[in-house]
Amino acid sequence: MVTDAPLSPSLSAPLDIPGIVALFEARGHAQYDGEPVTQLEHALQSAHLAEQAGASSALITASLLHDLGHLLHDMGGTPTQQGTDDLHQYRSRAVLKHLFGPATLDPIRLHVDAKRYLCAREPGYLQALSADSQRSLVLQGGVFDDAQALRFEALPHALDAVRLRRWDDSAKCADAKTPDLAHYARHMVAASQQAAMERA
Repeated sequence: MVTDAPLSPSLSAPLDIPGIVALFEARGHAQYDGEPVTQLEHALQSAHLAEQAGASSALITASLLHDLGHLLHDMGGTPTQQGTDDLHQYRSRAVLKHLFGPATLDPIRLHVDAKRYLCAREPGYLQALSADSQRSLVLQGGVFDDAQALRFEALPHALDAVRLRRWDDSAKCADAKTPDLAHYARHMVAASQQAAMERA
């Protein structure tokens, strides 16, 4: 399994929380592939849904940052339309692993597999995916078979990855109102502090 996909040299340095904010400010205006929202709007909507659901700061942070990997390469445009899987679920690990713990990093890493899992386990889920999500599904390995689904279910934080996936799917609404990025910085701080305590 891929753990750390190669990054553009200028985008591979570990990020602190101000650096994450700066990255969103610099690149978050890019259109989210095939959807009526920008990358930043999608991130904020995902985090907002997680917060409304009473998720932990670690999972709210994962929801905010789950697609950060899309901002960490120079492929441009819509890679899936070019037949390319940008491996975004792995790209962010290299720049976030020093800052957050498994409760944040694992749902980010697993949110693509959570889509493959839900396609296998939930009738109608595949058909309800957006066109870009269906296109990327093929590049990402397709629908899980039963053995793959069982292995996914046994992974730590798999349930949180499924919750994140559902928020991800719903976070594509044009003109949705959410708190701003500064609001979610406090959840990133809390998640980072918790991870540091767990490492100590």
